Amino acid sequence: MSNRSRGSEGSPEKGSPEYNWLYGSQRSGRGGAQGQPPADPEPTRVMPTMNRPGDGPGDGRRGGQPPVPPSDRPRTSPRGGGSTPPPKQRSRRVRFGWVKLVLLLWLVFLIAVPIWAWTKIDKVNADPNGDRPENQPGHTYLLVGSDSREGLSADERKALGTGKAEGRRTDTIMLLHTGSGPNLLLSIPRDSIVDVPGYGTEKVNAAYAYGGPKLLVKTLEGETGIAIDSYVEIGFAGFVNVVDAVGGIEICPKERMKDKLANLDIPKGCQEADGPTALGYARSRHTSSLGDIDRAQHQREVVSAVGKEAVSPWSVINPLRYLRLSSAGAESVRLGEDTGPFDTLRFAWAMTRVSGEEGLTCSVPIADLAVNWDPERAPKMFDLIKEDRTSDISKQLCKASGLAD
Repeated sequence: MSNRSRGSEGSPEKGSPEYNWLYGSQRSGRGGAQGQPPADPEPTRVMPTMNRPGDGPGDGRRGGQPPVPPSDRPRTSPRGGGSTPPPKQRSRRVRFGWVKLVLLLWLVFLIAVPIWAWTKIDKVNADPNGDRPENQPGHTYLLVGSDSREGLSADERKALGTGKAEGRRTDTIMLLHTGSGPNLLLSIPRDSIVDVPGYGTEKVNAAYAYGGPKLLVKTLEGETGIAIDSYVEIGFAGFVNVVDAVGGIEICPKERMKDKLANLDIPKGCQEADGPTALGYARSRHTSSLGDIDRAQHQREVVSAVGKEAVSPWSVINPLRYLRLSSAGAESVRLGEDTGPFDTLRFAWAMTRVSGEEGLTCSVPIADLAVNWDPERAPKMFDLIKEDRTSDISKQLCKASGLAD
């Protein structure tokens, strides 16, 4: 080679054209200003990094995105068992697990308490012998309020104003009919004049005194033609306990009521009543000129109010109230032997729907204050009940006092 192609030390000369490929051409427009090193003719290209198996879409290494900090990457189990959830997610799962457990226990409590209460209910044979009405549509309950003092101490009798009478009588007799139409709660005044089988013409409550539930059922079926499907009886002490278990009820006397025999002294107007007060209100008949007729109205008012309070959400949300109500109900009632759990639940539900537009509350149509039943209106009402046509019961038949206009 010629010595012109190399420098003084044998190295290539920068200005020599044949070595422009090594130093870069100054005429290519890629070089810098005079005295600065020329630009790289073929700059190194950054090759995209391919994801490796196991790299997720959010690892931050595709498309030039910055890598995800190690603290934000999902942590894997030391044994390779998969991703471990972060602490917050584990905490939410634990809390949700506790909520499910509490709800399960609450459901068990709601079911177990009524089952336990059912085992505490006394049963009574209320099915009379002999001919009875044929099966009829709907379901009719006979509700009896017994004035038995059994189980009451001397102090309790004094506090409740029940007196010292022995045996069982009834101041409250009602028929509750449920079916395709509105529920009907029909009062039968205890002084109603009827034919008691084997005893002749008597007041209807005499049937209970003479022969208990069987004779009362037989008497009412014979007088009305209505088939009685279930029997429910509640006593003094039980009634008080049920009212107190629901936290009291609202009563609305139309005038001041002061009755020493019922241990009652309350003002006119709507007010809250505890168990003893509600009992006195339902028993009193000496503060009104209509006597037993007005008492029957008060009894329907009290029964409806108890039913309304019993099905309030608070009766279920409050476990103590739920337990007390179930216990008081079980200890206060006697049921007919043929009255099963489903019939009892249907009865309790129907008692909450006998007022307002959802039901009817009436007294048996009567002709006079001697409580003789009206010979025309009473049979009409009974026929509509037998045919399960309570929606056809007119206001002329359904009267609070039972008296015609």
